[in-house]
Amino acid sequence: MVKPLTFKGDKKPKKRKRTDATEGAGQDDNPERQLKTTKPDKADADDDEADDSWVSADVVSDISGPIMFVLPSETPTALACDATGKVFALPIENIIDANPSTAEPHDVRQVWVANRIVGTEHYRFKGHHGKYLSCDKIGVITAASDAISPLETFALLPTADTPGTFQIQTLRDTFLTIRAPRSAKSNAPPEVRGDEAEITFNTTLRVRMQARFKPRLKASREERAREKISRRELEEAAGRRLEEDEVKTLKRARREGNYHEALLDIKVKSKHDKFG
Repeated sequence: MVKPLTFKGDKKPKKRKRTDATEGAGQDDNPERQLKTTKPDKADADDDEADDSWVSADVVSDISGPIMFVLPSETPTALACDATGKVFALPIENIIDANPSTAEPHDVRQVWVANRIVGTEHYRFKGHHGKYLSCDKIGVITAASDAISPLETFALLPTADTPGTFQIQTLRDTFLTIRAPRSAKSNAPPEVRGDEAEITFNTTLRVRMQARFKPRLKASREERAREKISRRELEEAAGRRLEEDEVKTLKRARREGNYHEALLDIKVKSKHDKFG
């Protein structure tokens, strides 16, 4: 279930209990439509922090869902776009000590939805306004396209000598880069282009993403969910009071996927102890 983007300082809405009227209502699970939804089950409460948090992508296969491109500018900036399709570098406000690995978006314009194009290793990036990131033949970056063509298709390449960073490559084998602003103002953000022929420091960026889309964190949450069973539930399933080591055995079995076999062994043991 997709949750709306939240930023630091936002007030968290109070949770509402599920009612019969809402249980049958259809829900949109498309990450491209950041709809407001309510999480009804208390069992899912532990996922709230993970859903709201942002983490760094470590490898290309991590990248999915809402992301933020942190550009290699001296003053931390993120790739952003406005409703007209203009793409630019927007200074990052949610960051600790200018460390790009702590950056979080404070403005929806800094958020892109990454999706791998089916049957390929290429990606598309959709802006908050529903248009796709694009690079034309002379390197101009925009986000005004409604459809996917080679101009809206990119490859994400890991940087060989800098783990946790990436290159955005166009199908013309050029790279997204930043350049000193044309403006005379020293504090003006850099210009974003897509015509760099070689990998340089200015083409090397980081990707921040919502934690719930990161495969390893998602697997970890699923594992914790499998662990969540009370001693009382285990004893009800076994039909008797359990020893501490039996509780540990059953919880471990839930993590490893052989819970029912372990439970059966305990039930068989109980019968043997009763009639032995």
